[in-house]
Amino acid sequence: MAKEAVVLLNMGGPNNLEEVEMFLKNMFNDKNILTMKSNLLRKFIAGMITFSRTESSQEIYRQLGGKSPLVGHTQSLVEKLQKRLGEDVVVDFAMRYTPPFAPEVIQRLNTKEVEKIYLIPLYPQYSTTTTKSSLEDFEEAYHDSKGDAVLVEIKHFFENTTYNKAILQRIKEKMGEDNYNDFDIIFSAHGLPQKIVDAGDVYQRHVERHVEILKGMLQEEDMDFHDVHLAYQSKVGPMQWLTPSLEDKLKSVRNRGVVIFPLAFTIDNSETDFELEVEYREIAEDFGFKEYRVCRCPNDSDLFVDTLCELYEKMK
Repeated sequence: MAKEAVVLLNMGGPNNLEEVEMFLKNMFNDKNILTMKSNLLRKFIAGMITFSRTESSQEIYRQLGGKSPLVGHTQSLVEKLQKRLGEDVVVDFAMRYTPPFAPEVIQRLNTKEVEKIYLIPLYPQYSTTTTKSSLEDFEEAYHDSKGDAVLVEIKHFFENTTYNKAILQRIKEKMGEDNYNDFDIIFSAHGLPQKIVDAGDVYQRHVERHVEILKGMLQEEDMDFHDVHLAYQSKVGPMQWLTPSLEDKLKSVRNRGVVIFPLAFTIDNSETDFELEVEYREIAEDFGFKEYRVCRCPNDSDLFVDTLCELYEKMK
């Protein structure tokens, strides 16, 4: 029986402090991130950003144990998915900006003579900066490899009920037996420059639709938060980004308990484990919050494995 393959795609994260510079360099040289038409200008700006941010970024990863948590969580997810799908399906993962890169993964797949490869970017909402970038990267590398498998892709899955149950499970874990009405919940999505959205990126619409779906599911589960909010995190540079920012949203929340769910991530990384857990916690405490809680991403949870199995079956 001819083997099929499922390949999970994600942006990646440094596996050690030496890879931080590589991570930044590759990310800011991505034409989907810095969208100017001139490759020379992009390379120059990418070099400037990488030079200015490498040391401070290394310090963040040093506080996280010397590497991004993303790769370890992804490896665990792949192992669980492999066990669920069985030996007739090869499960692997490729990262956009750090190893394992697409060509390395493709080389492994070509030795196994797979005839169909299902690509699942681990981004719930579609964006040119994430989904498109990861799919293009893998597909271009596969074309260069002269492989002849059929590539099948999925572009978003924020409407998947099982996935959203995985989100609710993480929220329930963080709330425990506490009264939901004593807390506001903020769904914090990774920000995007407004000009990328204005150019036609559907990310903001997907994020807003996702929050509406989750609001309905929270009501069905009697998870009656005092209020539900959407905000955007991780802004860099002087240009206009999607609003409201998470900091501005925290300023406006009157409740003294708040729960944050990182809506744009399926796997924990520096922006959840450091930016949300450490940096925004300090901001929240300065604003007088008595309770500030950050939910874990789905990571390798059983419900997220169920989700990926459903997506694979749907793509077949």
